[in-house]
Amino acid sequence: MSDSRQTVILGTGCAGLTAAIYAARANLRPLVIEGHEPGGQLSLTTMVENFPGFPEGIQGPELIENMRKQAVRFGAEFRMGHVSHADLRQNPFTLRLGPEEIRTETLIIASGASARWLGLESEQALIGHGVSSCATCDGFFFSGKEIAVIGGGDSAMEEALFLTRFASRVTIIHRREQFRASHIMLERAKNHPKISFLTNMAVEDVMDVEKKEVTALKLRHVMTDEVTVFPASAMFLGIGHVPNAAMFGDQLDRDAEGYLRTRDYVFTRVAGVFACGDVQDRRYRQAITAAGTGCMAALEVEKFLELRGH
Repeated sequence: MSDSRQTVILGTGCAGLTAAIYAARANLRPLVIEGHEPGGQLSLTTMVENFPGFPEGIQGPELIENMRKQAVRFGAEFRMGHVSHADLRQNPFTLRLGPEEIRTETLIIASGASARWLGLESEQALIGHGVSSCATCDGFFFSGKEIAVIGGGDSAMEEALFLTRFASRVTIIHRREQFRASHIMLERAKNHPKISFLTNMAVEDVMDVEKKEVTALKLRHVMTDEVTVFPASAMFLGIGHVPNAAMFGDQLDRDAEGYLRTRDYVFTRVAGVFACGDVQDRRYRQAITAAGTGCMAALEVEKFLELRGH
């Protein structure tokens, strides 16, 4: 079964949904593929207080649903599933969605980046209730509290340093003795009066799922196997993100971490293929910046198609 489109958008986070709104208003009738994580990382966030236009804040899933309804209103079509294979060697491009083959003249990649998690059941149950992978999104909610940051690289140091603006104390917990962080970031964290370190410690469990809040972490010393309980009001993951771009292989330029490389904000090396949001943004990773690049990508798609006579 084959389907032909003018434009396809991969992803339904802020970038993909903004692109869908703009593309649909341009009468391009975009097909939007939901992807692995429908709604993106905002769907895992309880309260969003830094998205303009909502002075009292808005629930992450509600913001995503509002954007989706707006895109549908203008004619965007949504389809569940994720693209397992993409052929960008010639236009129209070919995408494999389950048993279906989709051909499209333009492609907007807004597939995002998935936060790395520890893989604990309790951790997953408490996402949005004291467990977070975004300090700038959720740090404010833990003002005056003791916070744990998990990781040993630059991401963990950056999260910890940011969280000192709110927390009474930040403890960086790392399963090794040595850190992967750059010297300057590590020294900055070590010299901060609010930051302390626990090394050779692995998180075994997050408490307390029944209360729907984080009260403590169960830690295991990797050398002695001794288990201790560490009181904390929140746990922030600082072990990085994985951009969802593997399906393109070497057809598009990627950096060492797998993020898509773009020029002039959203252009990839393949004409007619644009990337926006967290799949190409390893620096800001905010809902508003993702929305901005989603807008840019849709506007460029419209120009691209006009030049091709549409």
